[in-house]
Amino acid sequence: MNKKKIISETKAIVIIIIVALSVKVTILEAYIVPTGSMENTIMTGDFLIGSRFVYGMRTPDWIGIPYTDIGFFIPYIKFPEFRQPARGDILIFKYPRDKYVKYVKRCVAGPGDTLQVKDKYIYLNGEKDPMPSNGKFLYPLMPESMKQQGIFLSSDKNINKDHLGPIRIPAKGDSFIINQATNWRILLPLMLMEGHSAQLIHNDDLYEFTLQDPDELFRRKGKKSVYEDYFPSGNLITPWSRAIRNEHFQYLVVDGRPVSDWKEYTLKQNYFWAMGDNRDDSLDSRYWGFIPENFILGEALFVYFSLNLDSWTPRFERVGIMLR
Repeated sequence: MNKKKIISETKAIVIIIIVALSVKVTILEAYIVPTGSMENTIMTGDFLIGSRFVYGMRTPDWIGIPYTDIGFFIPYIKFPEFRQPARGDILIFKYPRDKYVKYVKRCVAGPGDTLQVKDKYIYLNGEKDPMPSNGKFLYPLMPESMKQQGIFLSSDKNINKDHLGPIRIPAKGDSFIINQATNWRILLPLMLMEGHSAQLIHNDDLYEFTLQDPDELFRRKGKKSVYEDYFPSGNLITPWSRAIRNEHFQYLVVDGRPVSDWKEYTLKQNYFWAMGDNRDDSLDSRYWGFIPENFILGEALFVYFSLNLDSWTPRFERVGIMLR
C-alpha cells in the first residue's frame, strides 16, 4: 500500500469518526437501559435512540474516558431549542446527584406547577394526573404514618414515596428573599446547579458543598474510599446532608460572599420533576428533587434493539417501538 493511499484512508477514517461523534453529541445518541424504573414503557435491556436537538443541541461539556470519572468538564454552547420539555416527555438527563450518570424518566411536572403525590397518584395543580398507559404499581400503599428515609425535603408533608407534597416546581425568574427564614435546603442546591460555589466556613473549619453524593458514588464504584473525601473525615459535604442543622447555614459563604451579604436570589433557569412509570420501583424526583434545565440532554424516541438480560436472548418484538 503506497503512502498516498494510507494518508487518504486515514483521512477518511478520521472524517467518519468526527461525523459519528458530532451526530452523537448534537443530534442522536444511543442509550442502554439497565433498570426497570420505566417498565413497562421501557424494559430492562432496551437500547434506545434519543434526540439531542429537540431541546437545543449542545456541544460536548466533558472530555474523558467513557464510563469513568477520568476527564474534565469544559464550557459548552447550547443552540436554540425547538421546544421546552413538556409534561409526558421521556427525558434523558444527567442524574442530579451524580453528573457522570445518565437517567431516563418521564417528565410529570414543569416550572411553576404544583405537584402532590397522594395515595400513590400524582395530583398536578390540584387535579389528578392519569397514569401513563404502561405505568404500574407493584406494592401495597404505604400509610401516611410510615416515615421513609431519603425522601426529598423530608418533612410533615413529604412523608414517603406514596405521600408527598404539595411542592411547587421552581421556574426561571423565581426570586428567593435571603434572610434568617430562608430555606437553604431548597435554595442552596438550586444555586449549586446554576454554577455557584458554596462553603461552610466557621473558625478554622471549611467544608465545600458538592452535588456529588457519596452514596451514589459508592453505588456506582463499589469503593468505600469515596467516603473519605466527605464529612466528617474529608472537607466535602452535600447540601442535603443530615449532618447539617439549620443553624449551620449562618456560616454559609456563596461565591466568596458571606450569606449575610446576600439579600435576594433569582433563578436563571427552569426546573422539572420526573418519575418512573414503574412507580414503586423508581429512584426519581421523590428522592432527589428537581432536574435543572441544563442537565437535560434529550428525549427518548424509540427502541432500536432489546435484550432479555436474564436469558441474553434478543426481544425482536420490541425493536422499533416508539416511546410515548
